Amino acid sequence: MNKTIALVLGAMLLGTPKIDATTMIGKSSITLKSDLMSPEALWAMGRIGTAAVSPDGKQVVYQVSYYSVKENKSHTVLYIQSTKAGKAIVKPVLLTSSQKSESDPSWIEGGKKIAFLRDGQLWKMNADGTERAKLSDSKIDIEGYKFSPDGSKVILIKSLPYHESIKKNPEDLPLATGRVVTDLNYRHWDHYVESVAHPFVANVNGDKVDEGEDILKGEPYECPMAPFGGIEQLDWSKDSKNIAYTCRKKTGVDYAVSTDADIYLYNVSAKTTRNLCKPEGYKEPKIDPTKSMRDQAVNHQKGDMQVGYDVNPQFSPDGQYIAWQSMARDGYESDRNRLCVMNLSTGKKQYVTESFDSNVDAFVWSNDSKTIYFTGCWHATENVYQTNLEGNVMQISKDEWADYGSLQMIGTGMKDKSLLVTKHSMTHPDDLYVLTPNGKKAKSATLARITEENKQIYDQLALPTIQQRWVTTTDGKQELVWIILPPHFDSTKKYPTLLYCEGGPQSPVSQFWSYRWNFSIMAAHGYIIVAPNRRGLPGFGSAWNEEVSQDWTGQCMRDYLSAIDDAANNLPYVDKDRMGAVGASFGGFSVYYLAGHHDKRFKCFIAHDGAFNLESMYTDTEEAWFSNWEYDDAYWNKDATEAAKRTYENSPHRFVDKWDAPILCIHGEKDYRINANQGFGAFNAARMRGIPAELLIFPDENHWVLKPQNGILWQRTFFNWLDRWLKK
Repeated sequence: MNKTIALVLGAMLLGTPKIDATTMIGKSSITLKSDLMSPEALWAMGRIGTAAVSPDGKQVVYQVSYYSVKENKSHTVLYIQSTKAGKAIVKPVLLTSSQKSESDPSWIEGGKKIAFLRDGQLWKMNADGTERAKLSDSKIDIEGYKFSPDGSKVILIKSLPYHESIKKNPEDLPLATGRVVTDLNYRHWDHYVESVAHPFVANVNGDKVDEGEDILKGEPYECPMAPFGGIEQLDWSKDSKNIAYTCRKKTGVDYAVSTDADIYLYNVSAKTTRNLCKPEGYKEPKIDPTKSMRDQAVNHQKGDMQVGYDVNPQFSPDGQYIAWQSMARDGYESDRNRLCVMNLSTGKKQYVTESFDSNVDAFVWSNDSKTIYFTGCWHATENVYQTNLEGNVMQISKDEWADYGSLQMIGTGMKDKSLLVTKHSMTHPDDLYVLTPNGKKAKSATLARITEENKQIYDQLALPTIQQRWVTTTDGKQELVWIILPPHFDSTKKYPTLLYCEGGPQSPVSQFWSYRWNFSIMAAHGYIIVAPNRRGLPGFGSAWNEEVSQDWTGQCMRDYLSAIDDAANNLPYVDKDRMGAVGASFGGFSVYYLAGHHDKRFKCFIAHDGAFNLESMYTDTEEAWFSNWEYDDAYWNKDATEAAKRTYENSPHRFVDKWDAPILCIHGEKDYRINANQGFGAFNAARMRGIPAELLIFPDENHWVLKPQNGILWQRTFFNWLDRWLKK
């Protein structure tokens, strides 16, 4: 079955997505009304997820999720595709035959079978989708898995009841919805913490997998770690005797104020555990939970210990080493992500990406265990690099305006050098490619595309033009700014223009693709977008990246204004009388702040999930380490630093009296990172001031907007607001 049939299958299972026009069988089932990107077109796109290369390197099985706006849900299917690239892309074969979603594929039994998850259980099938067999009958849903190299065991991720911070309700009150909270970490991201994930080691007996044994039995910790951790946080040793796993072994206040996650080595037969990041008997220094850990004793210890965020272990193919991503300091979520390699025989550790002054975002060992390939952001693009065990780093992908994502080696032989990678840009979502390094020559790898998931839609679209500018900031530095021009751009016309404010505060404005903050759809609506890599973003060195912490309203805000002023004064097609500012999270905070400090530059604002009142935000957010590091102190501390005082004194809510332009506030009520009261407060303040304002509130969404109909409503509300104030 090819991809066209898959689209029809998705229509039968979920209801055909209606894309502004007619719906018919085959490729014509998605017909756009015009050649401009629309919200409906975005939600009709297939989204490539987990992929796995066969042991012989000849095939890749991967998942794609399709969304139905009508049914307001998704359906995930599995495809198999050849890794051999030719002049024309071969159509992938659809393996899915169920109305249930099938996901998380991997190869087992030496490449003879494919394992996958379906309806909370582990299944397997032949590589052509036949002879399906259910392997598990777990009493608890399986959320992730990883088979041992010898195939005799499998790690199963399951969630167990947890009552460290929320008491269990009395048995005779089964319908009670109240919760008695006793400590912090009672909410995380978008849920109350009443369960935690644990890894179980299960035996594989023929066509059956047993319930398994809990590695963390009796321990009140989580693995993988919420909110985003998955099976990548665990790995099997090559002899199948040990498991490396990631865990932050803290609860309550200690958990809420710390980012200290460690890598543990669990011996399967002896059932013993060793911490690879701390010496035996390590005792953590006392921590003041109301202050930044920047200058606390925990971050100034001597000896071999890693107190920051250590995650995602991978054993080398020869079994001699283990590598993981490592941050140096506790309490700092945006510390530079380095690559640590440990010799398992000697215990010696070394950091092999020190010459790369940016983050390691994904990595994979080469088959000879002498090289590690990794992705990292530099100058607003995410490229592929390599390092050896001596720390010699070299970019291997060619310079282009795109971002590379996940990495896998293709084949297991010493002569196999190619990698399976994902790649996307501001104009296209992820597809799968084969990247082949060219020996020791930098930036010379060849690239071959093997999927075109959304070709049918893109064949009908006109795309925006992406430009890059370097702008001089107020302190004489150079700031990289993306300029996105509308499809069918006419340089003789003037266009309404948007300043895009990035979140994080330390997330790159790279060639990212988003199904909500999507530059292609903004440009398709006739807007020019100015997207600056302001102070505080990675990819320009650690000094640039760290300058935003303790100074949210300083140079980074001046960088925003430098970028929009440069566009307004030097790009003749930018209409300086029709400019708006938009952003989410820290970008939403930026919008709230700029609303009181823009000197009439902007005609309207949109803030999504932004912090409005920093005193309230300090105790509202569920991850207290974030506010501690960024603000420096609790607002009630009488000995607060000057940086902390400056932060609270410049909170956006203190400048509402200077607001003078219409503002749209958007928030999710299940957003526990930046609580919805921040959006309520900003909207209420605007209306009480007489400022035109709207509030788009989502009772069932978190820091993101994930449901299809909510996503469509978000886009329509977003552009209706902009059009109302910028297209008069």
